[in-house]
Amino acid sequence: MCGFAGFVDFKGLGDLSLLQSMADSLLHRGPDDGGYELKQFGDSLIGFGFRRLAIIDLSPLGHQPMFSGDEQVMLMMNGEVYNYAEIRQKLIAKGHSFRSASDTEVVLKSYLEYGVEGVSQFIGMFSIVILDKSKGKFYLIRDRAGIKPLFYHEYGNGILFASELKAFHQHPAFEKRIDQSSLKTFFLNGNIPAPATIFMSTSKVEPGEIVELDLNNKSIKKSKYWDVFNAYNAPQNKISYEDALVETENRMRSAFNYRMVSDVPVGVFLSGGYDSTAVASLLASSVSNLNTFTIAFREKNYDESPYAKKVAEHLGTKHHEYYCTMEEAIDIIPNLPWIYDEPFGDSSAIPTTLVSKIARQHVTVALSADAGDELFAGYPRHQKVVKYVQQLNGIPAVLRNIMGAGLNGIGVLHTSISKANRLEKLKLVLTSKGVLESFNYINQTYTEREINKIVNNGAPLNSSVFDKDVELSSQVSVLNKVLAVEYKSYLVDDILQKVDRATMSVSLEGREPFLDHRLVEWVSTLPDEYKLKDGVSKRILKDIVHKYVPVSLMERPKMGFGVPVNKWLKNELRDLLEDVMSDAALNNQQLLNPEVVSVLRDQYLAGKLEDFERLWFVFVFLQWYKKWM
Repeated sequence: MCGFAGFVDFKGLGDLSLLQSMADSLLHRGPDDGGYELKQFGDSLIGFGFRRLAIIDLSPLGHQPMFSGDEQVMLMMNGEVYNYAEIRQKLIAKGHSFRSASDTEVVLKSYLEYGVEGVSQFIGMFSIVILDKSKGKFYLIRDRAGIKPLFYHEYGNGILFASELKAFHQHPAFEKRIDQSSLKTFFLNGNIPAPATIFMSTSKVEPGEIVELDLNNKSIKKSKYWDVFNAYNAPQNKISYEDALVETENRMRSAFNYRMVSDVPVGVFLSGGYDSTAVASLLASSVSNLNTFTIAFREKNYDESPYAKKVAEHLGTKHHEYYCTMEEAIDIIPNLPWIYDEPFGDSSAIPTTLVSKIARQHVTVALSADAGDELFAGYPRHQKVVKYVQQLNGIPAVLRNIMGAGLNGIGVLHTSISKANRLEKLKLVLTSKGVLESFNYINQTYTEREINKIVNNGAPLNSSVFDKDVELSSQVSVLNKVLAVEYKSYLVDDILQKVDRATMSVSLEGREPFLDHRLVEWVSTLPDEYKLKDGVSKRILKDIVHKYVPVSLMERPKMGFGVPVNKWLKNELRDLLEDVMSDAALNNQQLLNPEVVSVLRDQYLAGKLEDFERLWFVFVFLQWYKKWM
C-alpha cells in the first residue's frame, strides 16, 4: 500500500522539489521509502512521485517508480495484486526475467507483454500510473471495485494526478474552485459520487476504468475493462442451494486466502457480526495465530466488543481488544477534514480511524469485511425497498403520477428541513422512472428541494448511477438492481473511501476480501432467495458462518459502527460546533444560506432537531471549508 502524485505538463514546467512536495504530502500513505523521477517527452515534462509502505518484497528492489529495462516505460502502483506469483510464472514462461520479488514488477512486465489489457488478469486492489514513451501514452488505471483511490486535475497546460486530493494543493496550477453541482450533490448522501469531486476540473478515476492521455495530441480517452452491472446482467444460475452453499464457501475461501499474501504481519478487524466473522472463521481454519482486532466503547449502545470476544474465543484467534475513551474519539473529529480531504459525511469514519490506529500497533495489514451487506442483501433497506417497489409496480404509472401530483395539494412541500418529509419522499417515489431512482429517493438525507434552500446556487445536481436504470436488463430482479447500484454508489463513494483514508492515515494497509471480483461475479448470479428469504437477510452467508460458529453466538440485533457524535457536539465539542457554525463563519462564506443553516444549528442545540445527520453534513462541509478554502 502506498501513495503517489505527479504531473504531466505540456510546456515542460515543474521541477524535482515541486514533485517531492506533492508526493511527501502523502507521507502517511508510505513512510518507508520515497521515489521521485522526472522524464521528458517532446515538450512535455512528466513527474512521478512515490511514497512506499513496504508490504511485498521489503528490499530496495521494490522501490518505485519502476522502469522497464530500456526505460521507455515508467510505472507506479498503489495497492496489491494478490495473484502476482501465478502471473509471474506465466511471464517467465514467455521469456521475461525478474530482479525483484515484488508484485509491482509483475505489473510492469505484464504491461510490457499484454499492454493495458493485462489488468484483466489481476486479482487485487490497485491504482496504477503508466508512462509509455515508446507509444506516447500515459495511463491512469483503477481496480474493479474502486478500493484504491485515484484523482486527476486538468489544467491548461496538462494534468495533475494523485492518490489523495491534498497533493494537488502543493502545485501552483491547481485552482481551488468549488464545483457547485458537487457541493449540492454532497448533501444528498454525505459524499460526492465518482467521477466528480468537490473541485472544478478535478475527477476521480472510476472503478474498473482506464484513462488514457495521448501525449502527442493531448487528448484524453476513457474506457471500462470491468463493470459490476455486467455481472448482474448475466443469466441467473440454476444451481441448487446445497451446491451453491459449497461453491460460495470455496470462492470466499479463495478470496480470503489471497488477502493473506504479505511479507509483513496481517490481522482481521472483528466486530462479531456475520461479515467479519465469516472472514475470521474461514481464515482461522487454515491460519494459525490469526490476529483479530476489536474496538470497545464504554457506551453499551455502541459497543460490539463482547460479541467479538466470544467469537474470537470460539475460533481461537489472537484477539486484541482496546477500550476507546471518549477523548480519543473526540480528538479525531477536528482532524477529519485533513484525513478526508473532500467533504465526507459518514461519522463511522471516527471509529474506523480509531480501530486502524490500534491495529497498526501490531500489524501492517488488516482485513476488513466490507461489502458483505452489498453482496448478500444485508441492510434492512434492501428488504424495505423490495417491498415498496413491488407494491408500486402494482400501480399503473398514470395512476402513480396522479397520486404524486395530488400530494402537493395537502401541504407536502412544507418549509421546515429539520427532518425528512415522508410525504415529499412518497411523491418522489411515486413519480420516479425506475427502481434505481426510487431507491435513491428513499435513502436520501436531503431532497433536491431542501438542498436548494441550503445551498446558494442554481446549479443542477450531478448525474449519477441512479440515473442508469436502462443499463440493467429488464430480467434483473428488483433486489439485484438494488444490490448492483449499492455496489457502484454507497460502497465505493462511502464505505471504501472511509476505510482507505482511515487506514492509510496511520500507514495501515486495509484489504477487502469480499471485493474479489470473482466472488461478486458469482454471487450476482445466485437466485434472490439464496440471499434474502422470508425476512432472513444474507441467508447463504449466514449458513456458511454457522458451520464454524454456533448460531447462539451470532444471532443479535444488527449494530452500526458508530459513536455518539450527536451528543458530543452538544456537550464536549460544543465550542468546535459554535466556532465552525457561528454566525460570523456562516456570513463569511457565500456557499450556504446562513439563515437556513443557523436554524438547523439552533434547533439542534435546543434539542428540537429530529434528524442529526442533517446537521452533521452541514458541520462536516463547513469544517472542511475552513480547513481547505
